[in-house]
Parts: sequence; C-alpha cells; structure tokens
Amino acid sequence: MNDREFLKLFSGLIGALVALTIVLVILANVVGGKHVKEVPDTKAVAERIKPIGEVNIGQAPAPSGGGLSVIATANAAGEDKGKAVYDTTCAACHAMGVAGAPKFGDKAAWKDRIAKGVATLHDHAIKGFQGKAGFMPPKGGNASLPDADVKAAVDYMVSKAK
Repeated sequence: MNDREFLKLFSGLIGALVALTIVLVILANVVGGKHVKEVPDTKAVAERIKPIGEVNIGQAPAPSGGGLSVIATANAAGEDKGKAVYDTTCAACHAMGVAGAPKFGDKAAWKDRIAKGVATLHDHAIKGFQGKAGFMPPKGGNASLPDADVKAAVDYMVSKAK
C-alpha cells in the first residue's frame, strides 16, 4: 500500500466516523425529546439545599410553626427570668469557666467579685470587662438582651454562689 492509497482509505474512515457522529447526535435529540433547557425551580432548589439546623448563641429564636421551643427563652411565662437568661446565654461560658469566667455556683471564684458589689457586677456584665483572670463580653455576647435581663442573670448567678 502506497501513501496515496493509505490517505484515501484514512479519509474515507474519518468521513464515515463523522457521518456516524451526526446520525447519533440527531438520534439522541429525537429520543431525548427536549431541545429547550428548563429553568430550575429556585424555591425547590432552596428547599433541597437548606441547612438541617443552626447554632444559636444567646437568646433562643421564637419557635416556628406554633411548636414548643426546646430552649428556654428569657421571656418564658412563669419561669425565673435570671435562670432563663443564664441558661440561654451565660451558661455558654460560666458552666465550664471559659475565658476565665467564674463557674456557676463556685463560691471561691465568685467571692472577690461579689465583694466589689452587685452594681459593679451589673456594670461589668452589661458593658463588658477585661480583667486579670479573663474577659467578659458586653451582655455575654448577646447584644439583643435588655439590661434588666442581664441584671437578672447576674443576680441569679450571685444567689447561687453565696
């Protein structure tokens, strides 16, 4: 076989493959049926990719759908406001002593702080405080808390440390 015969045979093979490709593309479009791309339903996509949960630090959000909230809120009816604020905000640090926070109920850790007076404790809890032992963020990191709720939580923690 010389070069001219090889080139003729090779060109014929390439032509047959191109023709086969065109036939397969047309057949796929006929069998597939849809030639126009559909726009995805954005609401359905958002529903499928939404997170399964969320982390809330601070006051618990209002329950959706009329259900009961698992986390106690500071405004829960019939519940001690100080305890509710402690449970939802303060416990994040004071339960384990994070960032130098005095542990809940630890009389030795609270003794010197209580000696400075409740007004000072209220002020430090509301405005924040940087001390030798650690750091207290303003309102325990939950800026949405009213001052009265912060004071109630401080009073609750002090009452358990005496």
